[in-house]
Amino acid sequence: MGIEITTKIILLGGLLALVLGAVVNKTNFCTMGAVSDWVNMGDTTRLRAWIFAMVIAILGVALLEAAAVMDTGTSRVPYRGSLFLWPRYIIGGVMFGIGMTLASGCGNKNLVRLGGGNLKSLLVVLVAGGMAYLMTRTDFYGVFFHSWMEPLSPDLGGLGVDDQSLGVIIGSLLGMERPASMNLYIALLLSGSSVWLLFRSSDFRSNRDQLLGGVIVGLVVVGGWYITAGPMGQMWLEAVEFMDDPPPGTGSQSYTFINPMADALVLLSSGARTKLITFGVAALLGVILGSLLFALLARRFRIEWFVDLRDFLFHLIGAVLMGVGGVLALGCTIGQGVTGVSTLALGSFIATASIIFGSALTLKMQYYRLVYESEASFGKALVSGLVDLHLLPKRLRKLDAL
Repeated sequence: MGIEITTKIILLGGLLALVLGAVVNKTNFCTMGAVSDWVNMGDTTRLRAWIFAMVIAILGVALLEAAAVMDTGTSRVPYRGSLFLWPRYIIGGVMFGIGMTLASGCGNKNLVRLGGGNLKSLLVVLVAGGMAYLMTRTDFYGVFFHSWMEPLSPDLGGLGVDDQSLGVIIGSLLGMERPASMNLYIALLLSGSSVWLLFRSSDFRSNRDQLLGGVIVGLVVVGGWYITAGPMGQMWLEAVEFMDDPPPGTGSQSYTFINPMADALVLLSSGARTKLITFGVAALLGVILGSLLFALLARRFRIEWFVDLRDFLFHLIGAVLMGVGGVLALGCTIGQGVTGVSTLALGSFIATASIIFGSALTLKMQYYRLVYESEASFGKALVSGLVDLHLLPKRLRKLDAL
């Protein structure tokens, strides 16, 4: 029974990921591209699509939890955990944001590009996966991060808050007997106000591709939660509970792509033992396959390689930062930016904001160094970028605004 339901859940997760890969390829849904459009051109269309995906995921999860269909509170990735890991959210998020900018896209986007024939993305996926493996399966995290991050991370349980979803935090402060019920009201408020703001843009309203991308990404994340945390997910947990050798990766979860890259390397090193295919690995493979199928059908499949050594080094450094940062932040632009945010976890919002900040600052610095060349030292570009982002006063500017 345990093996059969595990197989079914993995197949369903892979099929949803296949749809995700095809749609992201078709619509050019890209979180790094969204930040780039916003920072460099003032175009918020793709950023609105990303936020629209968040809104759909938030509302879908809240409605299903309010109907007692599922519960994301005990997910494998502890989005709602009472331990508030703020150093990880911020430092990991900034690292990931810098990394995805240098590597020309987040984890999901690199999987989509790999399916479309981009071999630069193969390097990014392998290196990011290797760093995620180092972080999760060796003492690397414990030696370099855990020893000082953990003591700085307060346990909200000491304040009478058993998880960090916004509804529970606010409900507990208000003295509600069932504070989790507040999540639905917050989801409705956030969804209603966000949709009103998003659709004020005629460019976004008329962009069918970005509307489609936002809808599908949001629904796929809700679907992942429903598969693993809904009725089938409960049966899954019960079926494997007493197995002598339970399959890896069991538990409520939805789509995230950095840790699964490490899982995929474990699978490859084992000689592709099918037992090591987890929901996350199936998602990763599904995205690549979906993108490949669309690229072939639309005649968009193109082999791409590095332009020069500088391009190679940027992608290599970016992949390292993505692997380390993605594990620290407990997710990527999809894993935290849509899946984590869908649980209304405070840490997920902080991690997502940190990713955006890291990417935006890197884009600003790259732009200054491109325009001013040798005149724009690292320090001058950094300070001017921070001024542009309104984090430093204008009098400190070192380079003329672009």
